[in-house]
Amino acid sequence: MDGLKTNLPRILTVACGLGMILSLYMVFEYAPTEQTMGDVQRIFYFHVSSAWVGLAAFSVVFVASIGYLRSQKRSWDRLALSAAEIAAVFITMTLVTGSLWAKPTWNTWWTWDPRLTTAAILWVISIVYLMLRSAIEDPVQRGRLAAVFGIIGFIDVPIVFMAVRWWRTIHPVIFHSEGFDLSGRMLTTFMVCLATFTLLFIVLLLQRYKLETFKFDVNQLRRRLEEKEIL
Repeated sequence: MDGLKTNLPRILTVACGLGMILSLYMVFEYAPTEQTMGDVQRIFYFHVSSAWVGLAAFSVVFVASIGYLRSQKRSWDRLALSAAEIAAVFITMTLVTGSLWAKPTWNTWWTWDPRLTTAAILWVISIVYLMLRSAIEDPVQRGRLAAVFGIIGFIDVPIVFMAVRWWRTIHPVIFHSEGFDLSGRMLTTFMVCLATFTLLFIVLLLQRYKLETFKFDVNQLRRRLEEKEIL
């Protein structure tokens, strides 16, 4: 068990790399060309997968923030920070790929569609979260304020997901109560991409949390050395 636990990040990284290769092949070779939009529709596989990771990452921020407020354990705070950075990256990717898809499809880079607007708000929330953390030096105060902000900011996550169902929107709906609005090889390709991006999220979260833990340990050691010098 110890050997598996030690090698798990490496195994996940290799699996993620293989998944990326498979995803690229399926997106550009296996999946058929959409009849109306043509090849530009292939952005869809990366766009939706990025959005999924962005929402999942901020959900982790929400859970970790609650965990920190309840226990005051710094490990929860480190997890929230790690997930927030990943959320910011993938929400950015979502907005960029969405704009690249929108230009040839809607003839505009951006429109204030409810789904796009709420996603942009979530991007702002993730950036402000990181700025808030960098602006406060005291770790306890920083953790508490960031946790409260992360919990409040999470309100936008279900709004982003439900925007196309609550309001009139031109954004396509992929997930229905009956299933997916895809069939055949498109659905298979989408599921592979979604699984690969989920695996990528797990790998990045593990590595970022590990790095933040190392940083915490170094700061603790430095503080102890400084106290010994003073004494």
